[in-house]
Amino acid sequence: MNTVTWQDALERLRVGNERFVADKVDGQLQDSQRRETLTDGQDPFAIILSCADSRVVPEFAFDTGLGELFVIRVAGNVANVSTIASIEYAVANLGVQLILVMGHESCGAITAAIDGGDAGKNLNHLLEHINPAIEAAATKSVNTVVKKNALLTAKELVANSEIIKNAVKNNNVKLKSAYYNLGSGAVDFLD
Repeated sequence: MNTVTWQDALERLRVGNERFVADKVDGQLQDSQRRETLTDGQDPFAIILSCADSRVVPEFAFDTGLGELFVIRVAGNVANVSTIASIEYAVANLGVQLILVMGHESCGAITAAIDGGDAGKNLNHLLEHINPAIEAAATKSVNTVVKKNALLTAKELVANSEIIKNAVKNNNVKLKSAYYNLGSGAVDFLD
């Protein structure tokens, strides 16, 4: 069971991202010895709900090794039933205290949601999760909506999960939101 506090986890993410941005990654915990240590279980220090976009790789952006992050990736970093259930697992069974919802610059899912239209049954269902951010954003700029979506998704996790809500209420878990800049690789923490 993880014993890293959310404050320490957030600091590890910040420092790891600074190394990534500066091209000074340490590349630790990525070898056969690390793989062997993980065969008996996992002990991630943070949960990341991120977009499925191939340009956004949380393990790289935070310069982490195997088993350090519990990453859920879905287009638009939306809080659907499956992503919420995955996060509930990490909170309830792994003791992870930090959940970070991370959107990114120029998100295609956000762009598709803003543009509207019929994208087919499954994609329409996914894009419906983004509509509240479009309605709440100050402008319809993609990157403004991306940031609003990350913030609202964090709130949705609490609103739609008793496990997460209780963990937050008992001060065992902290939710944060972030924005990944594609060009620089820098992560802006939003709240």
